[in-house]
Amino acid sequence: MHLKFASYNIRKAVGLDRRRDPERILLILREIDADVVALQEADRRIGRRASVLPPAMILDHTHYRAVPLSMRPDSIGWHGNALLVKRDIEVTDAAPVPLPVLDPRGAIRADLLIDGRAIRVVGMHLDLSGIRRRHQVRAVLSHLSEQDCAQPTVLMGDFNEWAQRGGCFREFGDSWQVLSPGPSYHARRPVARLDRVVTTREWTVEATGVHHSALSARGSDHLPVWAELALPII
Repeated sequence: MHLKFASYNIRKAVGLDRRRDPERILLILREIDADVVALQEADRRIGRRASVLPPAMILDHTHYRAVPLSMRPDSIGWHGNALLVKRDIEVTDAAPVPLPVLDPRGAIRADLLIDGRAIRVVGMHLDLSGIRRRHQVRAVLSHLSEQDCAQPTVLMGDFNEWAQRGGCFREFGDSWQVLSPGPSYHARRPVARLDRVVTTREWTVEATGVHHSALSARGSDHLPVWAELALPII
């Protein structure tokens, strides 16, 4: 089974031109054409914390639907984190992942069924503080260990980690692969590899990359990252 995963910090759909343009974000997602997408900063930070990507617009402009969480009536995720899946993918379970935070940060988990194969995905946006990032990664791993059964798992998001291999990545043991698709921040001149994909060892990594296009160059202060992964037949 071959799948494409993507992660994108959309900065509330406000581009480098200072315009809030949700349709532009959806066009970028269509360019990437991933099967599963983790979004960060997908909600407004004030008021009702409404999604900057209205569910009706997602359905009208893409082949995705938001993984339902029902945490807030106008949001498609939790603390700005959202997961989008292609419409033929079945969502069997979804939940927020509690993180130790001072600043509003979060993570969400979804259990998916794709062509009869169960997989698990977590989208996250970690803290600016190195100590709290490590505590947050530990919280995510603890949450996963508490699930009823282990599944091939993909973690994605804005880790806010400037270190190449150290920092919070030290929390992942031998059963995890920490992928580095490439520099994704700042979109105007990418130098930092803040956006990452981490997988369990069942996955074969076929390709990774950063999505550069005319739209993504101005759609947010981050560029989207992606990974093409495969699972063996069982």
